[in-house]
Amino acid sequence: MKVIVTGVSKGLGKALVQHYLDADIEVIGIGRSHNFDHSNFSFIHCDLSSLDEVENLVLPTFNEDTILFNNAGQIGHVQRLSDQVRYDVAEVLTVNTIAPMILSAKVANAIGENHVLTLVNISSGAGRGPIPSWSAYCASKAALDMFSLTFYKEEKEKGRSTKVYAVAPGVIDTSMQEKIRSVNENSFSSIQRFVDLKNNAELISPEDTVNKILKLLSLPFDESAIICSLRDIN
Repeated sequence: MKVIVTGVSKGLGKALVQHYLDADIEVIGIGRSHNFDHSNFSFIHCDLSSLDEVENLVLPTFNEDTILFNNAGQIGHVQRLSDQVRYDVAEVLTVNTIAPMILSAKVANAIGENHVLTLVNISSGAGRGPIPSWSAYCASKAALDMFSLTFYKEEKEKGRSTKVYAVAPGVIDTSMQEKIRSVNENSFSSIQRFVDLKNNAELISPEDTVNKILKLLSLPFDESAIICSLRDIN
């Protein structure tokens, strides 16, 4: 088995890589940077905010069962869209939606018809309910959920045993949360909720999140539960 993870320099992506390396499993990281020095780790440099780089990314042929974690994500400007001076909608949607879509297709082709792809798209509860000042982020994660459902049906039509998960992981203690907590309340009406989560030690660590993802993947795959939440995993 081979594991591919995007966004491996920190947070959940880094924790995922470390888990699989500790388990002596080969991992390919994709992104702009990394901090690993391990014989089972290889890295493909790709700026996932660049559509050209994503489209031109060349993967080797794997010929083995593969797990792809589309983990890299970007919150974008935490500000009401009509108040923004410089829009980053295209960048957010490229990182959070377009890059995962293209990478999923590339990996599916790289492993061949006779091997199983397990696709884990790191989604968000923000894609399932609107949060003011996160319009691009919410839209990108909602689109990622629908892509997950559609990609599964497409691969099933081809007779492939592809497993697809769109996982809302909960609120993880990462640098994205630091950025959210630094925003002025006038720009983000929900900021106090996220400050309270940090102050009350209610954020989930990346390592605990990995453990929940592993438990999810150990359960029998259920196509009716592609859109899922780690809050339901005890």
